[in-house]
Amino acid sequence: MRFIDTEQTRDALSFDAVIPALRDAFREGATVPGRHVHAIQCGTAHGTSLIMPAWSDRGYFGVKIINIFPENTHLGLPGLPGLHATYNLYSAKTGVPIAQVDGDIVTVYRTAGAAALGADYLARQDASTLLIVGSGRIAGLVAQAMRTVRPIQRVLVWNVRAAGAESLAETLREQGFDAEATTDLEAAARQADIISCATLSTVPLIQGAWLRPGTHLDLIGSFKPEMRETDAACFDGTTVYVDTDEAPTKSGDLLAAFEAGVLTREAIQGDLHQLTTGQRPGRRNAQEITVFKAVGSALEDLTLATLVYESVNG
Repeated sequence: MRFIDTEQTRDALSFDAVIPALRDAFREGATVPGRHVHAIQCGTAHGTSLIMPAWSDRGYFGVKIINIFPENTHLGLPGLPGLHATYNLYSAKTGVPIAQVDGDIVTVYRTAGAAALGADYLARQDASTLLIVGSGRIAGLVAQAMRTVRPIQRVLVWNVRAAGAESLAETLREQGFDAEATTDLEAAARQADIISCATLSTVPLIQGAWLRPGTHLDLIGSFKPEMRETDAACFDGTTVYVDTDEAPTKSGDLLAAFEAGVLTREAIQGDLHQLTTGQRPGRRNAQEITVFKAVGSALEDLTLATLVYESVNG
């Protein structure tokens, strides 16, 4: 069994390769059982552990374990993320362990890559201003991912802790983006062509009243019913797509919209498989407001772990 460390995993991934690989994977499909969800309680600390298996006809079987502890950011330990993951890759034909890949790197690249894949079908072709809500590891890759599919020129960053937004904006400027932190979320949302929310929020951040015609709203967080990044109005009269059919059963944003009566499951236009295979049209005109809600799929993890393994092994 080969151990592929953090640096090797990161070096094997670029969005020029990640997004086409995800597109092909969603077209072709794989076997993806429902994830196992476990609530972890230890004293006053609590988190969630997800166990996510998948396998495909390409001959690989993989399992990711990802632990989400949102309160890590409040523990006073600088740089302690709220998400930690491991990924084990096996032969789908023999069960033999093949490799352990850095699950944290796989998770952030596949998540940002899937968001950009959705935007490639749903954002306006001329979308150039991006608002990133959040400043964690996934948020830090969103601009790179979106720039792969759209001509992103300006990036605004908002975070519940202003210092995080300032830090990410500085990093993005070093990467060549025209980036700035903002403390006025409403004003930033009203300027953006693409709004990408990558948070662990349990309270609505983006309001539907802020979305101007032609906006694409990308929702990365909210993988549990109690998590939300939007108010229900964001789904009222908008064109809604999801990554997989798990999203309507798990996302707090969608469940709240169902409860408010502004969205039904039948009104969701499609998912990434249907978009990538051309079964659904994606954006239809420059004025419609599109929403892409993702909760993540083990298919994405398997795709990137395979990409890393094959890259490292030549």
